[in-house]
Amino acid sequence: MSQAAKPGGPFGSDEGPWDHSFRLEHKLGPRLKVIAIIDPAKATAEMVLARKRASFVVSAYADTRICPSFDDFVATMTPDEVPHAFIIGSPPAFRGSTAPRRDIELQILKAFPNKTPAMFIEKPISTDTVENAVSVGRALTDAKTVVSVGYFLRYLKVVQTMRSIIEDNDLFVMATVARYVCSYAKIAKPSWWMKSRDCGPIVEQGTHFIDLSRYFGGDVDMASVQANSLEWFEEAGQLSVIPVDEEAIPEDDRIPRVTSATWKYESGAVGSLTHALILQGTKYSTELEIYADGYQLRLIDPYNAPSLRIRRPTSDDEEVCTFAADDPYFGELQAFIDACDPSSASAVADDDEMEILSTFDDSVKTYALSWAIREASERSLKTAKSKRATAAK
Repeated sequence: MSQAAKPGGPFGSDEGPWDHSFRLEHKLGPRLKVIAIIDPAKATAEMVLARKRASFVVSAYADTRICPSFDDFVATMTPDEVPHAFIIGSPPAFRGSTAPRRDIELQILKAFPNKTPAMFIEKPISTDTVENAVSVGRALTDAKTVVSVGYFLRYLKVVQTMRSIIEDNDLFVMATVARYVCSYAKIAKPSWWMKSRDCGPIVEQGTHFIDLSRYFGGDVDMASVQANSLEWFEEAGQLSVIPVDEEAIPEDDRIPRVTSATWKYESGAVGSLTHALILQGTKYSTELEIYADGYQLRLIDPYNAPSLRIRRPTSDDEEVCTFAADDPYFGELQAFIDACDPSSASAVADDDEMEILSTFDDSVKTYALSWAIREASERSLKTAKSKRATAAK
């Protein structure tokens, strides 16, 4: 097992519970051998490695090397160091692309053309064009290697319960309504506030709820996507505690405060998403509603304390279901490991065990929808600007 990634992703950070290494250690135990940490930030990698070697999982990291680049790892790799898998947590600007030095998946395919190691790839899959991401997906499919993308919300018990209700009752989803209100005051990474770097909040952050909407609604009629946005320069778009110097960011590169989008699924169902930078604490406000004939399913707070409110045809009252001690991050990594190493799967059937729920090809569809929403909102903004300019004359 090789972890080729930025420590902030696979090794956790102050921004959330994204310590994949902890879950891999739990899943694989003494079988885990981390061959290398590939990261140009040597000091950060050394700090992570020292922490791991000082813990009870020292055996997994005893021989771990630090490499500044993937090319360096391949050039210095011995036959015994050929990895079973890569955990790719580098910034999205360095993955999902066909451009040199931004194409880690294609580099792995080139370095390991036969029996390509499995890849776990964080979301969003890229910051490049959708067309180039499609090309990467095609190459991965042709290589027939195991690939999983980190849309972890699909693995929540509450989400699988919702799917079961729909399937067990032969329901057709009629509408999805997603709401994602983030706490912006502690997002202190300058690139997050720049459309040219992290592609804006819809592509970088709203992608989780876009993906979850697609998970229930199916493929989207991309020509139907419409969106509007509240921008930084509008009267209603003023934020009081932005944690970065937004004045240093070019005006055309600043991100919207609110985006509201609608679309139709190929089934005829309708979908909507509202994403907003509004709150100032640490906890986000997130909900997803699914509607079908006679049913309303409301998923509330999936990131912190997931609960499900169900209204059925037989009652006007809502049933409330809670899901304690659920770790969807572990679920997605367990599915990934079991797929690339069947011997690690439990010999006893477990209702909690799942297959990989988010492939690269499917994730490209989520990526395409996120870009379609951003581009639709920007078109609407240009139209609004043009009307205001005409009215001012």
